[in-house]
Amino acid sequence: MVRLMVTSAAYQQDSDLRPELATIDPGNRLLESQNPRRLEAEFVRDNALFAAGLLNIADIGGPSVHPYQPEGYYANIEFPSRSYVSETDDREYRRGLYMHRQRTFLHPMLANFDATSREDAVCTRVVSNTPQQALTLLNDPEFVEAARVLAEHAMSASTDDASRLGFIYEHVLDRLPKANERESLTGFLAQQREYYKANAADAGKLAHVGLSPVPAGIDESELAAWTTVCRVVLNLHESITRY
Repeated sequence: MVRLMVTSAAYQQDSDLRPELATIDPGNRLLESQNPRRLEAEFVRDNALFAAGLLNIADIGGPSVHPYQPEGYYANIEFPSRSYVSETDDREYRRGLYMHRQRTFLHPMLANFDATSREDAVCTRVVSNTPQQALTLLNDPEFVEAARVLAEHAMSASTDDASRLGFIYEHVLDRLPKANERESLTGFLAQQREYYKANAADAGKLAHVGLSPVPAGIDESELAAWTTVCRVVLNLHESITRY
């Protein structure tokens, strides 16, 4: 049944509304186009890790894993008290499906993107749009590390800024940047370069977020500037939405 649905003509349509049907079917009840929807919480994380080449898809099944989580998040849990220890190997990058879930203390990233606690079967998830989601995409160590590793790949792929931006867009959005996007991010990159060249300590902190090792000899101020650009791209609405 799933194969029948996903291979149907209705399911495979794109999400561009056809102008001639705008007044006939404004609510898309006739399924003349695909309905965009935000990725589920687990896939928001998986998508960022996959774009950076970090997602561990080889390990299937097995016990839950413990990705990065704020220190002391379980401090108020009692009977018994417990601590949370993050993974220190490639289990960190396993799919979100395998993330450990603590009842009433759901991982902050999962909670911010409306994941369920799995106490009950839920057919349809609530989909919210909150500032915490943008803050998660910008600051959660998982996403910062993904942005940093993606920046490393872009830097190794080319020495040209335009080509690097193209590389990032193709890996995250499967398209090249538009002219206005390229212009905006080029200006932003120049600002970040200036800042991190003047603040080497901040560049070093950003460059070493996460378990993935930093390539030897890389310019950390340049890496930090490109990491910030990648954080912006990973935070785009298009990056977490299926069209």
